[in-house]
Amino acid sequence: MSDRGYYDQQMYKALLDTPLESLHDNLIEAQKLMTYYKCAMYEVETKFKVLNEHLSLMHDQNPIDSIKTRLKSPESIGRKLKLRGLPLSLESIEKNLTDIAGVRVICPFVDDIYMLADCLISQDDVELLEKKDYIKNPKPNGYRSLHLIIRIPIFLHKEKRSVTVEVQLRTIAMEFWANTEHRLRYKKDLPPQIVESISNDLKESATLSAMLDEKVLNIKKQLSEVGSPGGVWDLTDRLKLLGMQKTVSQ
Repeated sequence: MSDRGYYDQQMYKALLDTPLESLHDNLIEAQKLMTYYKCAMYEVETKFKVLNEHLSLMHDQNPIDSIKTRLKSPESIGRKLKLRGLPLSLESIEKNLTDIAGVRVICPFVDDIYMLADCLISQDDVELLEKKDYIKNPKPNGYRSLHLIIRIPIFLHKEKRSVTVEVQLRTIAMEFWANTEHRLRYKKDLPPQIVESISNDLKESATLSAMLDEKVLNIKKQLSEVGSPGGVWDLTDRLKLLGMQKTVSQ
């Protein structure tokens, strides 16, 4: 057996919790399902890349700093189903889990987040299933992000399927805080008083992060009002920047 085949069998055995000898048919179907989620994830990523390119033509900056994608591991899927008391089956995955495929969009400014979210869900092939705004209503630990659960079609050979994708939109500051909190949260064997102290410090740092986002957004708005970089430029302004005004005037 190849390394790939062995990995697949072990991976989907953890997902389906079935004996190895009866795994073959389920393995094929599981591979198909994960491929569907992967294709949907790529489709959403492409949508954001197209939006970024188009919007950069109208602004002096791109509204997207980076895009990250994530396909949930079978072990994580199985663990989540067990915690919810749900069946460990492919049907159960499609019916109950909405975060198998994830796309995270990192933006320079908070207003970029809402603008991109509006652009995405206004597309006629995107169905918005759920929206959770943890920016306006942060989680108790200080976490901030805009979450969208969407459903999009993917086009396969002689088949069209609708697949659910989770989209997270954050600023650079929100992403930094979330990554830091995630690393510290999994430290083990800490005394309760230390855990409480760290939690309080993380909440305070989340507040400072939000203040930073607000300050840089205010700076962006001030620059926009005077037509400086960070605001919307009309075509004439952009051509001036390129030294092409003479051609335009002719």
